[in-house]
Amino acid sequence: MTSSLWPLAVFCALVVVLTAAILGLSFILGERHRERRTDEPYESGIMPTGVARRRIPVRYTLVAVAFVVFDLEAVYIFAWVAAFRELGWAGYLEIVVFIAILLATLIYFWRSGAMNWGPQAWKPDQQMTQHAGLGEAESEVQGK
Repeated sequence: MTSSLWPLAVFCALVVVLTAAILGLSFILGERHRERRTDEPYESGIMPTGVARRRIPVRYTLVAVAFVVFDLEAVYIFAWVAAFRELGWAGYLEIVVFIAILLATLIYFWRSGAMNWGPQAWKPDQQMTQHAGLGEAESEVQGK
């Protein structure tokens, strides 16, 4: 058994040696100047404004995850379309189940408010006048 693992050990050793060599050479041969402009970030020719380390809202992350989920959905559906004739009815039923699961995921994202970017999420049981921020006087006038 150990005789079959020696190629893996040699490969791992070569990867470690090559990585160390590349990092060492870049440290030795790299430029070493400290000018004022060197430390500033380059933003497509535009002078940077504000702080680069700002907090990203969690909502952005939820939308990014939703994008990845539904982007991969498209890849799987395109692969299914390419093999449509070979898969037959079994493949059709599998893709229907797959799309149903993704539809349930979309409904979950929608109902949980992951796609609402406004300051206050509107709920179906909430009146629009409350959501719009109208006072009681304005809502009474509009309610007539």
